[in-house]
Amino acid sequence: MARGKLRIYLGAAPGVGKTYAMLSEAHRRIERGTDCVVAFVEHHGRPRTEVMLHGLEQIPRRELAYRDTVFTEMDVDAILARRPAVALVDEMAHTNVPGSRNTKRWQDIEELLEAGIHVVSTVNIQHLESLGDIVESITGVRQKETVPDEVVRRADQIELVDMSPHALRRRMAHGNIYKPNKVDAALSNYFRPGNLTALRELALLWVADRVDEYLQEYRSEHRVSKIWGSRERIVVGLTGGSEGRTLIRRATRLAEKGAGGEVLAVYIARSDGLASGSPKELAVQRTLVEDLGGTFHHVLGEDIASALLEFARGVNATQIVLGTSRRRAWQYVFGPGVGATVARDSGPDLDVHIVTHEEAAKGRGLPVTRGARLGRSRIIRGWLTGVVGPALLTLLLLQVGTGLGLANDMLLFLTLTVAAALLGGLLPALASAVVGSLLLNWFFTPPVGRLTIADPKNILALVIFVLVAISVASVVDVAARRTHQAARLRAESEILSFLAGSVLRGETTLDALLERVRETFAMDAVALLERESETSPWTCSGSVGDAGPLARPEDADVDMPVGDHMALALSGRVLPAEDRRVLAAFAAQAAVVLDRQRLQSQAETARKLAEGNRIRTALLAAVSHDLRTPLAGIKASVTSLRSDDVEWSDEDQAELLAGIEEGADRLDHLVGNLLDMSRLQTGTVTPLIREVDLDEVVPMALGGVPEDSVILDIPEELPMVAVDPGLLERSVANIVENAVKYSPEGEPVLVSASTLGGRVEVRVADRGPGVPDGAKDRIFEPFQRYGDAPRGAGVGLGLAVARGFAEAIGATLTAEDTPGGGMTMVLTVPTTAGQLTAAPGLPAAVTS
Repeated sequence: MARGKLRIYLGAAPGVGKTYAMLSEAHRRIERGTDCVVAFVEHHGRPRTEVMLHGLEQIPRRELAYRDTVFTEMDVDAILARRPAVALVDEMAHTNVPGSRNTKRWQDIEELLEAGIHVVSTVNIQHLESLGDIVESITGVRQKETVPDEVVRRADQIELVDMSPHALRRRMAHGNIYKPNKVDAALSNYFRPGNLTALRELALLWVADRVDEYLQEYRSEHRVSKIWGSRERIVVGLTGGSEGRTLIRRATRLAEKGAGGEVLAVYIARSDGLASGSPKELAVQRTLVEDLGGTFHHVLGEDIASALLEFARGVNATQIVLGTSRRRAWQYVFGPGVGATVARDSGPDLDVHIVTHEEAAKGRGLPVTRGARLGRSRIIRGWLTGVVGPALLTLLLLQVGTGLGLANDMLLFLTLTVAAALLGGLLPALASAVVGSLLLNWFFTPPVGRLTIADPKNILALVIFVLVAISVASVVDVAARRTHQAARLRAESEILSFLAGSVLRGETTLDALLERVRETFAMDAVALLERESETSPWTCSGSVGDAGPLARPEDADVDMPVGDHMALALSGRVLPAEDRRVLAAFAAQAAVVLDRQRLQSQAETARKLAEGNRIRTALLAAVSHDLRTPLAGIKASVTSLRSDDVEWSDEDQAELLAGIEEGADRLDHLVGNLLDMSRLQTGTVTPLIREVDLDEVVPMALGGVPEDSVILDIPEELPMVAVDPGLLERSVANIVENAVKYSPEGEPVLVSASTLGGRVEVRVADRGPGVPDGAKDRIFEPFQRYGDAPRGAGVGLGLAVARGFAEAIGATLTAEDTPGGGMTMVLTVPTTAGQLTAAPGLPAAVTS
């Protein structure tokens, strides 16, 4: 049975129209005769979405009882029995009620797909698992309902449902997304313009990357080597000269002319080290290209032009930017140059820009061929000079017949031997010496025509000739080898200096470093493996490449040990021995980067512990001041009762005794919370977390304020929260008391609650003077007061205590502006495990 196909409507935020688009698609398919049913769609009371359900067959939902409440979930068995061609399943990241067939709805969808049913679903960008930290940093809300990225990436079709932030906020203000009483809170919290813009950018970039993956997969499967200019990718060829800055800026301007342009700067170092790039200048250019939004790449290549074209085609580049050659006119005798070669071999699908600069035609110093590795063509020329050259010289001397003398003839043959050594190295030079000595003996040493020598002096001359030829050839060959080694070490030092600089600057993550290894050595895959002992299995700490993660060093084409229990494994080709020195440095740096990442994680843990200790210390200092108020009341009442100067009536005595009792109760309650918090911060006692209803806790926190000063709006159908009731009550009490203190006369404080994903928000809104954005964090510090409190004493401790208690129970407390003026305190409390669905009639907020 063929697997069903999955189509996903992806949105940046709730309310952009994903469900509406999905239902519209269902109507279109039904008009074409497709058997399409609604497996699960939640319209959240939105009239336009609800109208779209008319005319569609809906599979009845399954009812599940959980904690004395009945919930409805998608009935997978009913859908499988009905077996439609297409099933509509809303809210892919939804967490099912305990007792359901699967924990997550995306697992239900996988089951339908395996049964051959096509599925159309919806998901928001904030529910992708890999983006959880980014979304939390943007919105301040941690998404607990997530779906693995791989599940979404495997979709056959992904369609982005886009809407501008201003249009989405207008929809919200018109009541098309949430109920009117939830609009102000949503607009001032999750649906801020900045939040929506950032989420929209995340969605656009994620979809763009997915489209790029589709394109790369298609090109790979169909073996498409031709460049497809789907978007502008501009490769900048750098030489390490100062002109590279001009080229980078020019390429950036070209990329800005088209949407989604990308700049990739590449420096190709020859394996023989002949590329005379300045490490300092290349470091400056790397910083420049990264500041302009591009990427820097450092690769090895025997032939610069071929390596540059191979790199450009590998990244599906559309343009190459090169600088005008720095060669002088006479230096073109050594070849056409990189620019001309790249332009000639680029083909019709890759544009090449030659950019002029101030260094053009100023020369590069010594010719490039000096000290180069002996290539095949050069070795052939050396052998021709050493073997054919003496024969041609013999013919020439015999034709001229001027009788130059044996000494001069030897010097001419010695010249050919030296030339053979310079061109082809030691072996051609030795061959030239042997051939030359034989020809000299046969044609120019008496008796001519015989390999015998009559004059002993001529014997000495020929011996000296052979010795000199061999000595010169050996010296030239050794010098060439030393020059090559020095050049090779120079290339290695350049690569290692870039590597060390990036690691020391903290710019390289482990994945980025492994990608640099793969790119530098032209490998298919690279992995860093480690194990705890000699008998433990290998585990992969990080990997990059298309060949999949490597399980063992033995499975790789190249493995580089790093200590006793770590190894860098590479697959793709076997590296020569001389490349392993650089690879060893990369492997050592990879181990350093891995250790640094782990140290950073440990440092972050230590920072959190230190922050907790600071909060505890500040909290103790703050609460200790609050002890004075009940003590002062008790002291005054007791002193009054013991006074012999005044006779108190029964009513007065009862009032004083009631004051003593109230003060003692407050003192007992405060000391109890103080001790609990102290033990909590020291790790000796944890909060007593249990499931409670907010409408049981919040009203109890309002006992310290006048009845007419607070409007309470706590819906009964809210999910239960997992908190310590005592700490939550104290936190809410401090927040409300602070709000009442600053709220104007006749303007009651609004205490409301609503669901937000897997959490519940308690919002305490006042109409006071408010607080500037720059002071919103400082008001939670001990002894901090903004402005003058018109009523009540207080020393600025309430909000510090409230935040401390909130963090103790896993909640968060933040401040934001109240629409229309004032301050709103938002206390976000976690719901109980599994209780993640919005109750009927309430907006599902970011779960939609």
